[in-house]
Amino acid sequence: MKKLLLYSLTVLFTLFLASCGGKKSVKEKPESDKTETARYGYIDKTGKIVIEPQFDWAEPFSEGLARVMAGGKWGYIDKAGKLVIEPQFDNASDFSEGLAPVETGGKWGYIDKTGKIIIEPQFDNADNFSNGLASVQICNEDCRCGFIDKTGKFVIEPQFELAESFSEDLAPVWTTDGDWGYIDKAGKFVIEPKFEKAYEFAEGLAVVRLNWSYKYIDKQGENVIGPFENACSFSEGLAMVLSDKKWGAIDKTGKFVIQPQFDWAESFSEGLAKVGIGDESDTFKWGYIDKTGQYVIEPQFASAEKFSEGLAAISR
Repeated sequence: MKKLLLYSLTVLFTLFLASCGGKKSVKEKPESDKTETARYGYIDKTGKIVIEPQFDWAEPFSEGLARVMAGGKWGYIDKAGKLVIEPQFDNASDFSEGLAPVETGGKWGYIDKTGKIIIEPQFDNADNFSNGLASVQICNEDCRCGFIDKTGKFVIEPQFELAESFSEDLAPVWTTDGDWGYIDKAGKFVIEPKFEKAYEFAEGLAVVRLNWSYKYIDKQGENVIGPFENACSFSEGLAMVLSDKKWGAIDKTGKFVIQPQFDWAESFSEGLAKVGIGDESDTFKWGYIDKTGQYVIEPQFASAEKFSEGLAAISR
């Protein structure tokens, strides 16, 4: 589950090592990204500020609304920067299929775009709806993840250590034996658990980690591309990968179309990819490139998110 704290940051780091931009994530961002003192706003694709930096934290737009933090609480704004749902939640995620997971009073539930509770807070963690289902976590003696429908009813009973969202009708799950595999919507394994980590399918391929290397598999579980030092999911026909400690972009033949040259990079979204230059100190800056690898917006931001619905969250 993304951006929702399932375990401690230490455990997350051990499991994930790294996380790519967008919904399909594979690598953690540098520590310089997202500071407590910065203010976050939004730019358009020319780099012009269209929503003035004013929030404690800001995330990409999804289904017309963006998640922002103000005064230690989460709410949602529209593209004019107006608060549509007042900051009131302890934690929250993006809207997907009309609903958003929110945390209040230590439990997670789901709201609609008016802020009305649709599924009562009752889960110990909750992910976005995707393909009609959402992964949720229930903790009693042990914590287990399963999948609910939009009525809040379990369709796949809690049984997994961790579970990611369904994508292209498959979901990566972490079993109690310690391996990741893929299930279908009936909860049946389609790709047997055998990976150290598995990520959601995108454009027919999924990133997996095996023997501390990252590869791309098809829906039969066969290795198609790789290995790499790290890798992002495919988006818009390209995928960012780490080779010899630099990030570049490959196509689906595994050929580099943008040579490795960036210190950090995330998946393409709406024709642009977020890239970072510098070490992980105050000198680290984010900018955006096009699919030729040319800068469209020069590195200048202390923090930046992917473009979504024409806008990107940034801070200086």
